[in-house]
Amino acid sequence: MSNFFKEFKEFITKGNIMDMAVGIVMGTAFVAIVTSLVDDIISPLLGLIVGINFSDLKGTVGDVTFTYGNFIMAVINFLLIALVMFLLIKALMKMQQARDKVTGKVKEEEVTTKTCEFCKTEIAIDATRCPNCTSQLGVFKEEA
Repeated sequence: MSNFFKEFKEFITKGNIMDMAVGIVMGTAFVAIVTSLVDDIISPLLGLIVGINFSDLKGTVGDVTFTYGNFIMAVINFLLIALVMFLLIKALMKMQQARDKVTGKVKEEEVTTKTCEFCKTEIAIDATRCPNCTSQLGVFKEEA
C-alpha cells in the first residue's frame, strides 16, 4: 500500500501535472473574464447596434421556453475566447522564436531527404535505391 502512495506522490508532483493544474486554474479565471466581457459589455453594445436585447430572445413551444439569445451570446463568448487564445499563442511563439535567435538555440530542421546522385530527384534519406531512376544509391560518392 505504501508503494501505491509513493507512486501517487511521484505522479502528482511531476512538472507536467503541476503545469496543467496551473493552466486549468488560469483558464477558468480567463473564461470568467471573457464571459463578463460578453455579458456586460459586448451584448449590450450589440443590442444598441442591432436594436435587440439578446437575453430577451426566446421561443416557446407549449410549456417549454427556448432562450436562444443566451445561446447566441455563448457562441460569441466561445469565438472571443478562441480569438484571444490564438493571439496569445501566436505572440508567445514569436517571443520564443526571438529569444531562441538571440540565445542561439535555433533548432535546425531534421534532414529527411537527399538528392539522387544520378537523376537528381529528391528521395528519402534512408533510401538505398532511387524510386525514380531505380539506380542503386551509395555506389559512388554520396552527396553531403
